[in-house]
Amino acid sequence: MFRRGLRIFGAMLCMALGQAARPAQAEAWPTRPVRIVVVFPPGGSSDIAARVLAEALAPRLGQRVLVDNRPGAGGTLAAAHVAQQPPDGTTVMLSNTAPIVTSPPLYARPGYDPLSSFTHIAYIGATPMVVVTNLQVPAQDLKGLMAWMRAQPQPATFGTSGAGSVGHVVGTMFSQQTGIPLNHAPYRGSQPMQADLLGGSILLSFDTLPENVENIRAGRLRAYAVTAPARAPSVPEVPTTGEAGLPDLLAQNWLGLSGPANLPPEVTRRLHGEVSALLQTAAIQERLATVGIITGVKTQPEFAGFVAGQVNTIGAAVRAMGIRND
Repeated sequence: MFRRGLRIFGAMLCMALGQAARPAQAEAWPTRPVRIVVVFPPGGSSDIAARVLAEALAPRLGQRVLVDNRPGAGGTLAAAHVAQQPPDGTTVMLSNTAPIVTSPPLYARPGYDPLSSFTHIAYIGATPMVVVTNLQVPAQDLKGLMAWMRAQPQPATFGTSGAGSVGHVVGTMFSQQTGIPLNHAPYRGSQPMQADLLGGSILLSFDTLPENVENIRAGRLRAYAVTAPARAPSVPEVPTTGEAGLPDLLAQNWLGLSGPANLPPEVTRRLHGEVSALLQTAAIQERLATVGIITGVKTQPEFAGFVAGQVNTIGAAVRAMGIRND
């Protein structure tokens, strides 16, 4: 009798220890709402992608998916915030070229490492930059625009969505490649910059395509070139920089989903799988392509490798430009 009781007690103890050793498997993630942090204000390509994904992900995850805009300092404020969050999958970031690739080299202490501080989960797609002006600028093509710039008594001012943004880097590349001096006017996001561009306070911008498609189509802004090897389906009439005479002015703003470092593998797999499945649906592809975001799918290791390559090549090129925002 004593031995039988001992065996029962031992079995119960093993069951209890087994359950205590598997707390993460007791409940399926997510058990709380998921927050997607966007590093720029509402209205930009990152914000558009985040809201499309949030709407589509919510029913698949069985939880609310919220969009949290935290602009400032070329995306570094939001990125540092996400890097400091618990790695439980409730806070992720709509990552893109600015906070991961172009902004960190511009600051002595950005508050995070673009590789070791994050788990890079899923690739979403990319959008080219576009060279646009207010209609007050008389030039009809990129060569004419460069001639107009050179004829100005003072360097022309170009607006961007912020210091350290891809537009900031592309504007600097343009100036260096053409030998045309330019002044940079950083804004807190694309929308306030566009308000000044449309109003004539500034006449020139290097900006991501999605923010400009509607105004280009409506004839409120004049587009000269997209910084991509192929024309954008959303504005097929706009030539590439190669066609317009600047073949080395190539830059795209990629978009992805990233979380804090040490995100549990099961959460990473789930998020990557859900995002990748959505990006292969015609509805999501069309919604994002309409505003100039060309979707694509990479495995999670491929995306992590892609990010590392961007940091090591483009990040090094940014450092070589000598731009500083400290």
